[in-house]
This record gives sequence, C-alpha cells and structure tokens, in this order.
Amino acid sequence: MTSPADPATPRSADTGPGAAHRPAAWVRTRLRAAPLAALLTAVLAFGTVFLAASFPRLLDRTADQGLRDFLRDRGPAATSILATADLGGDASAPGDPAGGRPDDAGRLDEDAARLVARTGILGVGPGGPVYGARSGKPRLLTNPGLARPDEADPDLDLLYVQGLRDHVTLAEGSWPGTPAPDEPVPIAVSRSVAATVGFHLGDVLRTAAASPDDTAPLAKVVGIVEVTDQNDPYWSELPCPNRACLNFTSGKQPSAYWHSAGLVDASALPQIKTWNTGAQDFWRLPVDVDGLRADRMTATERELASYLTGHTANALANATDRVGLRISSPLPPLLRQAVARQEAAAPLSSIGPAGLAGVGVVVLCLAAALAGDRRIAELRLLQARGGSRSGVVRRLLAEGAVTVLPASLLATALALLLLPTPRWGGAVLAATAVALFSLLALPLRAARLWSRPRPGGARRRLVGELAVLGLTVAAVAEVGRRGVAPAGAGADPLLVAAPLLLALTGGLLLARLQPLLLGALARATARRPGAIGFLGLARAARGSGGGQRPSVLPLLALLLAVTTAGFGATILGAVDTARTAAARLSVGGDASVVVPVGVTVSPEFADAAGRLPGVRASARIWADTEVFVLGGTGAVRVFAVVADPVAYAEISRSLGRGAFDPAALSGGTGGPDAPVPALISTGLAERLGPGATHRLRLPNGGELLVGTAGTVDGTPALQGDGRLFVVLPAGPAVALAPELDRANLWLATGPVDEGGLRTLVREKIASGTERNAAAAAGASGPGDLPAGYTVRTSASVTAELGDDPLQRSAARLFWTAVLGAGSLALLAVLLTLVRAAPERTALLARLRTMGLRPRQGLTLILVETLPQTLVAAVGGGLVALAAVALLGPSFDLSILVGAEIARGLPVDVAAVALPTLGLAALVSAGIVAEAFIAGRRQITTELRAGDQR
Repeated sequence: MTSPADPATPRSADTGPGAAHRPAAWVRTRLRAAPLAALLTAVLAFGTVFLAASFPRLLDRTADQGLRDFLRDRGPAATSILATADLGGDASAPGDPAGGRPDDAGRLDEDAARLVARTGILGVGPGGPVYGARSGKPRLLTNPGLARPDEADPDLDLLYVQGLRDHVTLAEGSWPGTPAPDEPVPIAVSRSVAATVGFHLGDVLRTAAASPDDTAPLAKVVGIVEVTDQNDPYWSELPCPNRACLNFTSGKQPSAYWHSAGLVDASALPQIKTWNTGAQDFWRLPVDVDGLRADRMTATERELASYLTGHTANALANATDRVGLRISSPLPPLLRQAVARQEAAAPLSSIGPAGLAGVGVVVLCLAAALAGDRRIAELRLLQARGGSRSGVVRRLLAEGAVTVLPASLLATALALLLLPTPRWGGAVLAATAVALFSLLALPLRAARLWSRPRPGGARRRLVGELAVLGLTVAAVAEVGRRGVAPAGAGADPLLVAAPLLLALTGGLLLARLQPLLLGALARATARRPGAIGFLGLARAARGSGGGQRPSVLPLLALLLAVTTAGFGATILGAVDTARTAAARLSVGGDASVVVPVGVTVSPEFADAAGRLPGVRASARIWADTEVFVLGGTGAVRVFAVVADPVAYAEISRSLGRGAFDPAALSGGTGGPDAPVPALISTGLAERLGPGATHRLRLPNGGELLVGTAGTVDGTPALQGDGRLFVVLPAGPAVALAPELDRANLWLATGPVDEGGLRTLVREKIASGTERNAAAAAGASGPGDLPAGYTVRTSASVTAELGDDPLQRSAARLFWTAVLGAGSLALLAVLLTLVRAAPERTALLARLRTMGLRPRQGLTLILVETLPQTLVAAVGGGLVALAAVALLGPSFDLSILVGAEIARGLPVDVAAVALPTLGLAALVSAGIVAEAFIAGRRQITTELRAGDQR
C-alpha cells in the first residue's frame, strides 16, 4: 500500500486533466514554506561548524607559536648546534701523500655543507651556518696606551669567519691579506673595538709570552671595519669581534680588562693555530625555529640526540675526516622545558574549548528540540496518514542536507583558510562531527514519534541523573587520587572533563530545584499587592518544571559556560597571584641592589634611595656566605646577614618570610665579651643543639660571640628555605666588627621606580672608571649599570616571569572560548524565548484587554525570564567554586608561574565572580532586549485574529 506521506508516488490511475500532475518536491516545498527557519538552520550550522573547525587549528597554532617564541626568546646561541674540531685535523684524506689535509676555507665550506645536509627536520635558520676558525686562548697585549680600566692588560683573539664582508664595511685601511713569513699577522678590527681598546690603523700589537719558551707573535691593524648591525645573530658566540667585552680577572679583588678579537683572512689559518693553544675550527648551525612543530617534539628530540651523540654524529665524523669532531647544543634541555610548559598550559588551553564544545552540543540539541516542537503537528499528521518512519526521516535528512551541508562545507573551508597550520585532521574531524550532529538531530527526534510510549519516564530520568552523578564522583575521585597526567602524556582528558561533568551534574540538580525555588518565591509574592510578580514567577516555575518546552537546555548551556569561565579564570588569577609572590621572594622585597665584591653600599646611597617615591621600608645589609659557627660539633658554614633590626623586620613582615619582633635583637652593647643577639634558622638551631651562645668566624678571620634570640624559617636576603643562616643587628655587630659595615646589599619594599633606582646606583655607588667602561661597552643610557651591579624590582621580575608567549596565547584562547560559550548560551536562551514569544504575545494581548499597561507587560516578561537566568548564573558560579575546591589540589602551577610554588589551586571567589557576573549580564541584556521588543509589539493583529493555539 502506498503511503500518502510519500509525495514522490505518482497517481497514474488518473485519466483526467490532472493526470500529468506530480506532487511538488518535498525539499523545495519545505524551504519555500519556511525560508526563515531554513536560513537560521544554515546560520547555526555555519557558526557551530566554524567554531568546531577553528579551535583545533587555534590550539595547534598556539602550541606551535608558543614553542617558537619560547625558543626565539632564548637567543640564537641557545637555539644553535655548535660543531668544533681542532684546527689542523688528525685524519688524512684519501690520496693525500702529505699525510694531512690543508686547513683552508674550501675544507671549511665542504664540512659546513655536510653538517647542514644532515640536520633533517631541524633545518637551518635564516642566515645559514656561521663558521670559521678561532684561536683557543687570547694573548695579552703589552702596548702602552691601550685602555686598562684596572691597570690590567687587554687581550686579543684571532678569528676567521666566513662571509665577513657581507656583515661589515671597510671604513679605513684595507682588508687583511695573506700573512708574510716572520711578519705580524694582518688583522682588521671593528670601529667600536678600536675606539674602546685604543687601537689605531697601522698599530703593531705586541703580545706577552705565555712561557719562557714561547715566541710572542705580533699582529698589525691594517683595517678598521664598520659593523652593519651590532645585534645581528651572525656575531653570537664569537669572541667579541664586533665590540669589546669587559671581563674580570679571578680572585677576591677582580680587575676589569678588555677582551676583543682581530679579524683575519682565510689564508691566516696557520697563524690562528700558532697564536695560542687550543685553536679550533667551528661551525654554528642555527636551528630553524620557525620550522619546529609542537606535535613533532618527540621526533625532533630524537633527531637532535642522533645529531649530537648518535648515528648522525658518527656519520658526520667519518664524512668530514675529523676524528675530534665535537657537536653540542643547548637545545635538548630547552626542548624538554618547552614540552613541560606545553603540558602545564594544556588544562588552561583545553578547558575553554571543552566548555565551548559542551555549550555547542546543548545549543544544537535545543535547536533540534525547538524545531521538533514547531513541526510536531505536521509530523503527527504524517504519522496519522500512514507515513513511515524511514520515509519521514529520509525526507528530513534531505531537507537538512540542503541547508546544513553547504553551510558546514563553507565554514570548514573558511576555518582552514583563515587559520593556516600544517595539521588539518583534527579540524576536519571536529567539523564533520558537528555537521553530522546538526544534520541528524531533528530526524532522530522525529523518529521517536513512531516509537511506542513507554511508562516510567520519570524513573528513567532519575536513573540517568544518578548515572551522571556517579560518573562525576568517579572522575573527581580519580583526579584526586592520581593527580594530573604524568609528564609526557599530554593534556589530561579526565582533568578537562571533570569540570564539565560537575557542571552537568549541577545543571541537572538545578533543573530539579529551580521549580521549587521559583514556586516558593511565587507563593511569597502572592501575598503582596499586584499580580504581575506572582503571575511571572508562577509561569517561570511552571515553564521550568518539565513542560513541553525544553527549558532545562538553556539552563544547562548557561551553567556550563559560567562554570568553565569561573574555573579557568581561577587558574589565571592563581598564576598571576603566585607569580607576584614568587617575584617578591626572589627579589627579597620589592627592590634590591647588589654590588660587586669589594664595593660598598654607602649610607649616602641608602639615604637617597630611601627617599625615592614609593619606598616604604629599606635597609642596608651586609651578607656573606663565608661565615662559620664554631661549636662542639665543628665549624658550620652559614649565611650571615647584618642589618638594622627595625627596617629588616618590616621588610620580613611585608614579604611574609622570617617575620620577627625587632625587640628580640635589642641589646648586645655590653662589650666584646657580651653576646650579640642573633636570629638563627630552624635548621641551624637543630644542627647546633642546646646552647645559648656561639662564636662566629668572620671572613677576615675575626670572631664574634652571638646569643640565640629566636629562630625563624627564612629571611628576605636569602632565597629558598631550609638554608642555614644567622641574622645580626647592625648596631652592636658593627661596633665589635667594623668590617660588617661594608654593606653589599640594599632591600626595600614598596612600588619603587626601577629607572630612578638604577640612576641612583650609577651616580652614588659606581666609580667614574666603571661608568666610563660601561659607556664604552654600549651602555649609554643614564640608568645603564656597569658590569657586576644588579638592580631588581618585583615588578620587573613579575613581568619577566609573565613574559611567556605560550601562556599568553593559552589565556587568549581561553577567553575567546569563554566569549563563544557565552554567546552560544545567550543564543540558547533567546531561542527558547523566541519559541515562546507567540504564546507570550497572546497572553499579553488578553491581559491588555483587561487593563494591563505596556510597562507592566515588559515587567511581566522580565519577571518570567530573568530569574531562571540569574539562578543559572549563580549555580554556575557555585559549581565553579566546587570544581576548584575538588580539583584544585591536583594542579601544579609552578611551570606556568615560572618559579617553584606550592601545589594546589586556591579558591578565589573574586576570580569566579567576575566572569560569572559578565556572562549573566550578557545574557540578561539579551533577555531585556528581547523583552523590550516583545513588550512593544502591536497587539491589534493578535486580538483581531484570535487565539488559534
């Protein structure tokens, strides 16, 4: 029997004028009958598929860009492979009767090509390899008239580097040529080196003999070159050819001296070898950082290990005929650190998109439910007329394919085009899944109409809710038991899914509680004058109690969005708070000044620095590690701190490390035999055992009797806990040992201006010679410090710790996902409101005939819709706090912070409240706008047509 629902079946038995008639095609008829619904379906499919295809691409781009920025910020030296070999190689080339190959530029070129050819997926970055030959040790120059900051002779290296003329221009003289026998080696020096050290064109540089048998070679300056770009990576890791370097001799009183390099021709390689011991050929291969990919880190690490010490390294040694070829790189630990950072940022990168995916699924389900409700009468009619399930489902699929599939294909192509990345499988898979879900949701819902109703729906709902609750409890318990996934396992899906499961459980619970809450509120308002509040709340309670409209879905969408936003915002807030605290602990306050050995932080500087704007407390401190506590158990090495007790106690209290009462360090001026009061660390107290007094051996050999006035766990001048230290008051300690007044550290609290502090250090502490040396080395600004001086502020350290491209990208991705989830939640609420708009308009029309004013109609709509939104927002915030409390102990934020901190995620109400209020405001604004439009509708048409519902 032919089904009347099959519009494609011809009525061939007819012989009248209508015999040639064929029923209109289903798809064309349906699209013409409801063009707006078809357009909205296509727009929804386009938006959801575009988001589904975009976020995998964004995750890939974020990971790749974070890896590349992390490595690029480390500089070219840290991201290069360095190969070295002794100049004058050991191996003989085949067919070389001399028993050795000449060391010339041609051989260097050949070996560089071999090294580059075996880099594999590592690649070689822009600028290509930098290679040449350099002397192993520099030679001291004895010429009078050269710059000697501390009366120490400057020294000089010889350097040949390939491609020099592409990076410098000849300013004076000539290019260095082939050295003549028994003549000085012709060299060129950069103009910066010449001005700093005092070289002049034509100077013959004399060197000091390293031993009595050593023949001191000579060098002659034949050319002055101008460096094109002082910061070009070409000059990295070279022995100061582009500018002179200020080095220091070793010892207790180091002396400053200038170090530089003379540039020679390729024909001078034998002279480089004889300049001093340890001459080397070198090749520096900058890895192509822009070609590295986060998903290929395992293969990259394997390739690098083979290049450094594995099969590739052995093959290169054979190919280059250099038995002593040594290959090294700082990259392996950097790659491991990059992987650890990616794994630490994975929860933050995944939680936002996961929440967005959950809200997207809810919106698609809601759209299908609303479309089914809108067409329920049509589908029931087809069923009553004998339409088959397969026939109706097939036609609904065809109808959806016309709208969903083109929009999905366009959205996928647009995402692939706008967000280029080498990986496309995840994006296409996600887009396909969303497109199929959008396509099948309505047909599957319609197919249920042909199923026989089964009793016990409430019982099945309860069983499903209990199953979700059990799954949530199991997930939270498992995360708490094992913590996050181990290193190397990538993003932890359970840790990402647990907040969503908590949100789902909270949404189901709230769906049951909301009618009770709103019903109780409606009964409370029934006793108040006016019917608007009672009527709106009663309709809200009845509408959310499981009627035909799927009201639980917009509630769940908003709750998922709020929970995800609050949980992720807590992670970001905890990272920022912990980073600030770690920066202050690292600095020892909010500002610190450290001076070189032998330099004193003067009282004049301390007074001037204490008057800088923002300084709340400051202290001059003498700190040294060469102090020993003498006792029956022997000498115990400790870190000694001598400071004004009042100022130091205030710094300790503000920092939260080693707080003490300054009164405990009072006294101690009764003479050399009276002990000086001292605070000692807890570990030192356990080490020394009983005994109130002890003797300190100072670095100059003197001794000081101290008495234990208390114990503390830490102290601002010393980083880390568990160290052995002693804190002495400056007054009595300096009176007995005047050398303790030579403070070498200054600490302060408060928002100190770093630029002003650096300028003060330069003017008040650094000597004129040091300032001139710093200026000659390129430190030209008023706050630039000579070598050995350090100024740090907690603000700059916090900014340095936070300068993490991966975390910034993850945070941007998270907030983008939160905005998308909030927009979809708003869409879910608006879809529900629009579906209920005809019924609500009819109600307002009838109430208008009974005297309802337009403003009261707007109030009625807001009272009916806003409480559900606010309850969902508050519930989402509470679920977010619960997720933080339950899952927080499993988080380790140390890598994201950039410093070692305690494990765990603190509960932060403010961090949850901000996104909660923001999303609630966004959705409420949409509801108000829709209510305003609905409240201003003209009701004459409704009144004239009557109620047809």
